[in-house]
Amino acid sequence: MLRVTVLAVLLSCVLAGCGGESHTPPPPSPSPTPSIGPVPVFTHGKRDGPKRVALTFDADMTVDQRARAARGERFDNPALIATLRRLKVPATIFMTGMWADQYPAEAKSLGDDPLFEVGNHSYTHHAFSAPCFGLPAVAPGTARADVERAFDAFRRAGVARTVPYFRFPGGCHTDAVLRELGPTRVTAVQWDVVSGDAFAEQAGPVAAEVLDKVRPGSVVVMHCTRSAAPATEEAVRQIVPQLRARGYELVRVSELIRDGS
Repeated sequence: MLRVTVLAVLLSCVLAGCGGESHTPPPPSPSPTPSIGPVPVFTHGKRDGPKRVALTFDADMTVDQRARAARGERFDNPALIATLRRLKVPATIFMTGMWADQYPAEAKSLGDDPLFEVGNHSYTHHAFSAPCFGLPAVAPGTARADVERAFDAFRRAGVARTVPYFRFPGGCHTDAVLRELGPTRVTAVQWDVVSGDAFAEQAGPVAAEVLDKVRPGSVVVMHCTRSAAPATEEAVRQIVPQLRARGYELVRVSELIRDGS
């Protein structure tokens, strides 16, 4: 009986830490914050699926262009948007924040229209890696802030239908930038068909380039800035009926992404 009592005392002492260092287990270490990976890059949809194609339009504006807009030059394209609406063409508009600040009523109108969805094209259309077609580059470490600044501009303009897609100005990027943008949770949307509408004066070659290169799942890059792409509206009037005659369905980028998911 004495032995049992002694053992019980010793056991209670061990559990309570009698007269020595505590045996209370240390608190668990905090779990490390999971690292956020690079943003995914989407170039085109499924090739073996339905014949679907997304026409996308970049609403560009740079600091220099905004100064020119103040002098009366137009970097919007109401005629193009009216044509898309008349032809009932769903489209994804990649808008810079500076464009939304310059044309807030038009930005809001695009965001209110269920025919369209608005993606992010940076704030000032600076390159996210250099060299990139002569564009000035964002300062190192500021890529994420630039993307978020554009989304802030959309909110100021009241753009309702934004999507978590981002298009790099000029398409230029690096793996490091993809990692830096990870916390924004965007998908980087590139393209597989270059329309060649930037600075084109004639619509025919633009339409021919698109119709020659398009495939099921294609993402076509075009522009909705009248000064920089004056032939785009006429080219769309040629492209859309011919695509439909070939059995293509025109969709927004989000639908191509859903097809591939």
